[in-house]
Amino acid sequence: MNTNIYGQPVGFSLPEWQPVSLPDHSPLNGQYCNLLPLEISHCEGLFHAFSLAEDDRDWTWLGAERPVCLQEMMSWLKNKIEDSSLVSWAVTDVKSAAPVGVVCFSNMDTVNGALEIGHVTWSPLMQRTAMGTEAIYLLLHNAFSLGYRRVVWRCDSLNEASRKAAERMGFIFEGRFRQAMTRKQRNRDTDWLSVIDTEWPVIEQSLVGWLSPENFTEDGAQKLRLETFFRNNKS
Repeated sequence: MNTNIYGQPVGFSLPEWQPVSLPDHSPLNGQYCNLLPLEISHCEGLFHAFSLAEDDRDWTWLGAERPVCLQEMMSWLKNKIEDSSLVSWAVTDVKSAAPVGVVCFSNMDTVNGALEIGHVTWSPLMQRTAMGTEAIYLLLHNAFSLGYRRVVWRCDSLNEASRKAAERMGFIFEGRFRQAMTRKQRNRDTDWLSVIDTEWPVIEQSLVGWLSPENFTEDGAQKLRLETFFRNNKS
């Protein structure tokens, strides 16, 4: 334990720490998906992708309702594009180049080196593919390459799928903020998870291994689960 001149416990020293830069809107390219700066031109493709869902269950815990027409979709995209507190991307399928989801950086704290992955909105075209995992990998890689020390994932405490998805990729549960906000005229308790820089090397190695083309069959089925790579890399 580190102590100061008074014998009090203090955090470990960061003598070379300097504030980091804000992420820019540069494309982030992967094997299965690309993250492209979100544009109004993605409106029609995203509307089609989200319209493939049989119902609105994927939007239950999101701040917005699923757009029911192109005008609503355009407004939804415009709000994200014009929000200076966000860096927003469209997730596009490498094979088809079609937009299939949206994700953002938010709550970017350059002084302390922390930011959040949020506004995660996947369409049915991303289900049962490696694109969702790779999209988050690309964001984590981008954040830690810029020198960030902490990447956060928040979700409604009742959104079990979101929390499990984050934990599967190495995020650690930190705690629950009770009655943290209201959403859609309902109470929301918020679960907090994070990845910090000292954890990133093992997480990166595991995600890169799982995403390797050698880990998938010709029809896209995984050969080894991601947890297997984590277990092997931590041993």
